[in-house]
Amino acid sequence: MDLAIKDKLFVVTGATSGFGQAVAKHLINEKAHLIINARGEEKLKTFQDQYPNQIEYIAGDITSDATISQLIRLIGNRQLHGILINAGGPPASSFISTEMQEWDQAYASVLRWKVKLTKAILPLMTQHNYGRIVYIESASVKQPIENLVLSNSLRLAVVGFVKTLSQEVAETGITLNVIAPGYHNTAAMDRLFKKKSEASGITIDEAKSVFEKQTAVGALGEADNLASLVTWLFSPMSSYITGQTLAVDGGLVSNTL
Repeated sequence: MDLAIKDKLFVVTGATSGFGQAVAKHLINEKAHLIINARGEEKLKTFQDQYPNQIEYIAGDITSDATISQLIRLIGNRQLHGILINAGGPPASSFISTEMQEWDQAYASVLRWKVKLTKAILPLMTQHNYGRIVYIESASVKQPIENLVLSNSLRLAVVGFVKTLSQEVAETGITLNVIAPGYHNTAAMDRLFKKKSEASGITIDEAKSVFEKQTAVGALGEADNLASLVTWLFSPMSSYITGQTLAVDGGLVSNTL
């Protein structure tokens, strides 16, 4: 299937591991042009060396105003067709064990920078009456996950602003959607395995098995499965899908919302 995104410009944050890396590779396979971002310049440079004609990069913390400004300058006057807004989550913890400082940090790391980046990106898309914005959040926005109170709380705020904004710009050709991944074979799951291991007095492998059994399919997902959906959402074919929160979770979420 031709997704009609060849030579189009996309931004992928958190691009050197996990979901971000998988999405970047899918876009590369579609012959798109990418600006990728992550903190580590060495990994970004290695990625660019593999695809020198398709990749530009910015090394830096995308949650900082300085890196966001650098990204906007690099895009310049070019038409931006889509962006994957993606970064790691706050540390695993229960509500009782959290301190107020951790809530302040979670606001900055989960919500604030996404609002800032969206505000910066939106004018670049409205001038062309086209754009695709996809946010990687968590299945916790549909069903709370144990020991992730910070993520459970702040990611819901992201869903709220994305849904509201999607309605405000619905007639401009810009779509905004949230992906809510469940348990996948990515490094981000390590914090949950460790927390479960410590709390239950079991090994890391046993803790991993507990999470696998919570899914209807009985296994962790692979980043490539999620990336194929995101790549399609980046295409013109997804024009009638906006303001949605799409769970990619192997049947983890048991409610009907």
